[in-house]
Amino acid sequence: MRVVRDPREMQDLALAKRRSGARIGVVPTMGFLHEGHLSLVRIAKREADWVVLTLFVNPTQFGPKEDLDRYPRDFDRDCALCEAEGVDVVFAPETPEVYAPDHTVYVVEDVLTRGLCGASRPGHFRGVLTVVAKLFNLTLPDVAVFGEKDAQQLRVIRRMTRDLNFPVEIVGGPILREADGVAMSSRNKNLDPASRRIAPRLYQSLCAARTAYEAGERRMAALRERVLETLGDLSPGAVDYLEVVDDVTLESCGERADAPVLIALAVQFPGVRLIDNIRLD
Repeated sequence: MRVVRDPREMQDLALAKRRSGARIGVVPTMGFLHEGHLSLVRIAKREADWVVLTLFVNPTQFGPKEDLDRYPRDFDRDCALCEAEGVDVVFAPETPEVYAPDHTVYVVEDVLTRGLCGASRPGHFRGVLTVVAKLFNLTLPDVAVFGEKDAQQLRVIRRMTRDLNFPVEIVGGPILREADGVAMSSRNKNLDPASRRIAPRLYQSLCAARTAYEAGERRMAALRERVLETLGDLSPGAVDYLEVVDDVTLESCGERADAPVLIALAVQFPGVRLIDNIRLD
């Protein structure tokens, strides 16, 4: 396995691979890998001949009061996990190599980013799309794999790829969960014990809504109420948002959820914000 720091070196490697006829897969991550990330690597290995995993904590997607400095990092451990999974290249550039000091160009999407995390984290998706576009240009993938846990992110990246004509196939990987149902996340490490005990309620509440949906409930208000009932008193957590939206457009379904829908929620615990979602079809 090769570790590459320099963006130009990464691009030259990718160009050589493309000229040789290899199919390139990329798994963009911010590091501190867990089994959810590794499952995306396995998907990429099925879809491609040569797999690049990127390790880059992207500063432009963090707000001024968010957890950029506290985001967990363990480069050596990440590289060991990648090597065990058969990753061909770990691309881990430094921030000054990705963003020039006087950089002024960003990628912006104006519709899918209006709600959910886009509403509560202004500028977040501008940072996400900008860095993903850069990573696509540097790794030149045929296929890129992203997790369904970040459901809005996945849909926004698909829209960018379509609208900017990137020749990249976007593949979603299913959410992997801990034994108690908590969606795997690098940020789980930062939960205090009280918050970690409460965290399983997020998925439990989504499952309660799914049970009601499968029993025939289509009223939006009732589905939301089922989630809130199961969440209960989340102190020390607080619900950032709870939305039932169209799975494709991410717009409100109105009073009834008759099309495939996405129920998404975000909960702010002390120092840690967790997201989760479930698709109902």
